[in-house]
Amino acid sequence: MSTSRGPITCHVLDSSRGMPGKNIQIKLEVRETSSEVSDENGTETWKVVGQSYTNDDGRCPNLVPESYKIALNNNSSATYRITFYTSKYFDKLDQKSFYPYVQVIFEITDPNQHYHVPLLISPFSYTTYRGS
Repeated sequence: MSTSRGPITCHVLDSSRGMPGKNIQIKLEVRETSSEVSDENGTETWKVVGQSYTNDDGRCPNLVPESYKIALNNNSSATYRITFYTSKYFDKLDQKSFYPYVQVIFEITDPNQHYHVPLLISPFSYTTYRGS
C-alpha cells in the first residue's frame, strides 16, 4: 500500500452508521484566476483538477497526484471546490437522503502545506472542518 498522497486529500465518515463512506465519487475543482472568474453570464468558472472515489477507509489520498502544484493567483490565494456525490452512496444503502451532493469551497494561501478536508455525513446532515 502506497503512503504517497497529493497536497489536497479528503475523508468521508458516515456518522449515522459509524463507518467510513466507501466508494463515494469526489471531484476537485479550482476557480480560474481573477481575470477568468466570470463567463459571459457573470457566473464563476471552475476547472476540474482531480476526480476519484473514496477507498474502503473512506479516504481519497490520490484526488490529485503527489506532484500536483497549488498555484496562487494575484491575491496570493487559490479557491478550490470539492464535491462529494452523496446520493449514490445512500441509494446503495437503500437510504433516503436530503442532499444529493455536498460542495465545500475553501481557500488556500500557503501552497506548501497539506490540505485535508474531512466530511461527516448522515442522510439529513453533514459537517466539515480543516483536517491535518
